[in-house]
Amino acid sequence: MQDYHEFLDETLIDAPTLQARIAELGAEISRVYQGQDLHLVCILRGGVLFLTDLMRQISVPHTIDFMAISSYGAGARQSSGQVRLTMDLKDDIHNRNVVLVEDIIDSGHTIASVMELLATRKPASLRICTLLDKAERRETKVPIDFCGFVIPDKFVFGYGLDLDEYYRNLPFIGTVNVEKFQPPE
Repeated sequence: MQDYHEFLDETLIDAPTLQARIAELGAEISRVYQGQDLHLVCILRGGVLFLTDLMRQISVPHTIDFMAISSYGAGARQSSGQVRLTMDLKDDIHNRNVVLVEDIIDSGHTIASVMELLATRKPASLRICTLLDKAERRETKVPIDFCGFVIPDKFVFGYGLDLDEYYRNLPFIGTVNVEKFQPPE
């Protein structure tokens, strides 16, 4: 596998900036849900790093659960538009305050489908917390309640976001020079 330095175009959001904003999001969520039941639902796999850092910054008691959704094919740089549930929640969300934790919202199709599905389960409230919002690519309107960063329409990786399943572990978010990136065979 290629060393990411070979195709890193720029560091879009460095580690200290990420962590500072996540602390702010955690404080905001804590204020909103003070004295209430809070259940965080992480969309796998990209949201895992964000969830673990975010939940450490949330001061109100909360529980967590996970869902896995597929809308990207192998090597895909944008959503196929076909959303498929590959792992459902373990917990019942009926009458619970649910915050969906997502790494990035691009076209909006995936998160809109998840919101529609979860709404049928009658949560007390259902909100979205995304680390990254690629707003200029939005095709479906989605209500983002907690947003880390609005980013330009660039191909990004790191901090949970993968390139063909690699580089999720990087502590920053970088952009890809697509002319220099060579996908694994």
